[in-house]
Amino acid sequence: MIFDFITDLFVSLTQFVLGLDSWQQVAALILVGAIPFIESYLGSFLGVLVGIDPFFAVPAAVLGNLLCTFVLIATTSRVRAAATRNSRPEGTPQPTGRKQKVAKYLDRFGVPGVALLGPIVVASQITAPTLIALGATKRSVYLWVGISILGWGVAFGFFGNTLAGALQ
Repeated sequence: MIFDFITDLFVSLTQFVLGLDSWQQVAALILVGAIPFIESYLGSFLGVLVGIDPFFAVPAAVLGNLLCTFVLIATTSRVRAAATRNSRPEGTPQPTGRKQKVAKYLDRFGVPGVALLGPIVVASQITAPTLIALGATKRSVYLWVGISILGWGVAFGFFGNTLAGALQ
């Protein structure tokens, strides 16, 4: 169900970006990169597939994903600090739902593992704030999520460029 929605969204975004002038396409990729589950990886891929030079497509999609995710990290960090300011450690509730899944992987792989592998399962815009909510340091989340967003964006930009070259 979510896969169908993301597929339809990707197709719609591709058609939208194709209908723009070249300078507008790069600006649109910044916005595309900010969309959860599209992010830097599918944004880079989309950009290269529609004919945008990878040296413009990848940074644009990565920038959009970084801006959105970093704003969420900063906001979640402030909210968590305010919420836990006067709380006692023994009163911490157990995580539930997606937060519980991220907590399990945080225990197993740490912040680097969750940040680098997270986009396979959950959007970075969900993973990063959840890491903060679970008590990971803001600095480590910024660092590892930033590395992850850049790495996934570059990798999928490369795949898109390879595919586009093979189709020509």
